[in-house]
Amino acid sequence: MASSTSEEDNTGPSVNSNDMEERIAARRIRIAKRAEAARKALLGEPDEEKVTKVEVSKSRKQIEDSRQRLTKLRQDGFELVSNVRIAGDAREAVRRTADDEAKRIRKEKLDNEVKAAAERFEEITKKWSAAMQKEVPQDLHEMLLQQKRSCDSMNDEKNKIITELQQVLKTKDDMYVKDLKQMAEGIDLIIERMNEQVNHLVSAQREELEEIERAFVMERNELLEQQKKRWEEKMALRQQKEEEYLELRAKRVEDLENQLQQMRVQDAEEYNMVKIRLETDVQILEQQLQQMRATCQLNQEKLEYNFQVLKKRDDENTITKSQQKRKITRLQDILNALKQKLEKQEKLYKDDNVQLTDDYKRITTQFTELQKKSKHFLAIDAKKFSDVWCMNEEECKDLVKSVLDADRLIHEQQLGLEWQIPDLKFLENVGPLAPRASEQLTATKIMHDVMSVNSGQSDPSTVEFNIPPSAIYEKISAHTIKQILELLCDEGGFLVEQKLNKLLLPLEKDEQSLIKLDNIFAALGIETEEDIQKLTTYFINIKEKGEESIEISKSESDGDVHESDSVEEEVKLLTSKISAHSTIPNELVELIHPNEVLKALRAFVEDVRKLSNKFTKGKMQFRITALKNRDDSEDTDYWTRYSSLLTQKKERLWDALIEALEKYHEVLNGRSALLTDTESLRQQNSELRLLMHQYVNSKVNAELHIPPTQVLQMELNQ
Repeated sequence: MASSTSEEDNTGPSVNSNDMEERIAARRIRIAKRAEAARKALLGEPDEEKVTKVEVSKSRKQIEDSRQRLTKLRQDGFELVSNVRIAGDAREAVRRTADDEAKRIRKEKLDNEVKAAAERFEEITKKWSAAMQKEVPQDLHEMLLQQKRSCDSMNDEKNKIITELQQVLKTKDDMYVKDLKQMAEGIDLIIERMNEQVNHLVSAQREELEEIERAFVMERNELLEQQKKRWEEKMALRQQKEEEYLELRAKRVEDLENQLQQMRVQDAEEYNMVKIRLETDVQILEQQLQQMRATCQLNQEKLEYNFQVLKKRDDENTITKSQQKRKITRLQDILNALKQKLEKQEKLYKDDNVQLTDDYKRITTQFTELQKKSKHFLAIDAKKFSDVWCMNEEECKDLVKSVLDADRLIHEQQLGLEWQIPDLKFLENVGPLAPRASEQLTATKIMHDVMSVNSGQSDPSTVEFNIPPSAIYEKISAHTIKQILELLCDEGGFLVEQKLNKLLLPLEKDEQSLIKLDNIFAALGIETEEDIQKLTTYFINIKEKGEESIEISKSESDGDVHESDSVEEEVKLLTSKISAHSTIPNELVELIHPNEVLKALRAFVEDVRKLSNKFTKGKMQFRITALKNRDDSEDTDYWTRYSSLLTQKKERLWDALIEALEKYHEVLNGRSALLTDTESLRQQNSELRLLMHQYVNSKVNAELHIPPTQVLQMELNQ
């Protein structure tokens, strides 16, 4: 059994494999086997290894086989493509070896030629002193011809060497062109092999996907058959339980019929008792009716008396009306005089208005020109700032590139380590950093967040709102805002077009409410959370700790608004009631009556219009954005990232590498000196051997009684 298990384990991936993916797959299969064995032990199923193998191998084994095949294809393709590079490296190594050898030979040849030329030049120079001592012209002429031939021969040798070097240069040029052609052919071959491997890999992946799909289809069919059997068993059990339920229901119906009969008898008795009580009540009501008739007769007499009194008062009112008419005539004369005075004042004010209008146009023109000049100078400053930024940024990027190249060469060439590329996403930035976007919530965002809360919660205090924090929720709860928006949606339908209402009929209620609120907000000009907070002041009443309530509406604060000195105070007075409470609980908030929604909306629109007019007439300020208003909070962090690429750890590494390279340079210099000394010793040894050979093979040794060879032989023997 153990041998069969080991044979089966050897067929799949092994944890001792050199491939990391194969080890991971082997561990996954082993974990799946343990989980399946634990499940079978818990359910009491037989733990047979062959059954487990069948259940696992139909899908996972196919996936694992496909993965191994694709991995092998990728490795073979990589090796096939890499062979071209390896061959190119081998040719380059051979070429460099041959080039070094040829260079060494040329150097030796040039050194020999220099020595020979120096000797010949010295020889020619010595002959000139001998030529100066010649007195016979024929001898001198012959001597000069000989010197000329010597010089010509030396020049010929020089020219020959120059010709050879030029030929070597030409050969190098030809070899360079040939190498370029070989490199182009190698690149074409690499591209061709890569395309072939990609096509093979794609086709193999398609085939393996089809095999995996077949395995999954087989497992699906088996699972369907198993579930079908379980379904049939469950249906049989359900039918049995339905039969038992019918029997119990028949018994329950019989018991209920008996109870119903008892209740009928009891209800009949109660009916008789109620009938007797009602007849008694009818008699009592008839007696009360007689009493009411007597009371009505008495009231009629009182009304006749009151009529006589009112008739006398009518006569008195007629006299008062005549007096009021005379007073109206007198007031009409006063009104005509005031109208004439008003016409004069209006004419005077019109003249002043014309003059002020001309002044306003002139000042507006001057302000426009000043604004253009300011924008021009701001644009120039911004351009200078951007140019300086880009120039410094470009220099920093060049320095970063140099540092990274040096760091990469140090890791890969000097240290033989894998170089990790740092995070360089910030280098993609070009120009000054853009300012951050505003984080203020819009009215539409608040409306969507609040209306998305589940309205089925019975207790609003227990509802958890998944909305972002904002100043509006610090004063008024999101539940209250939702109730106000629902009331606005129900009562503000007149602000929505009829065509839109017809289009919204197929949608759900929540979607209809959101679209209606969007249109209502657009009609009322509500855009920010401040507008929503202001709108809520017209729709709620806040109950104090006692029984009385405080209505937060514009009607209460209207007088205070008109008496304020500035527009900021008007806005503060609109929310003074809310500001008095740090947080308003839901139990203290009461919504206004639906019939008062139209009045609240009218007051809100009128107040918004008044505030906008006061803002445009009063405190109109113009702000021109300058470089000093620019958000530079991220500039320091951005420029610090350039210097953070060269950490102290890397600096220490570079310093240690410099020290090691300097020591290595000293060692190489020592080796070079030792090689020079070794070469001189080798030359001296060769000269000594030559002298020794001449000394031993000399004919004089034969005339000696004890030749040196015998002395050397004796020393060697000793």
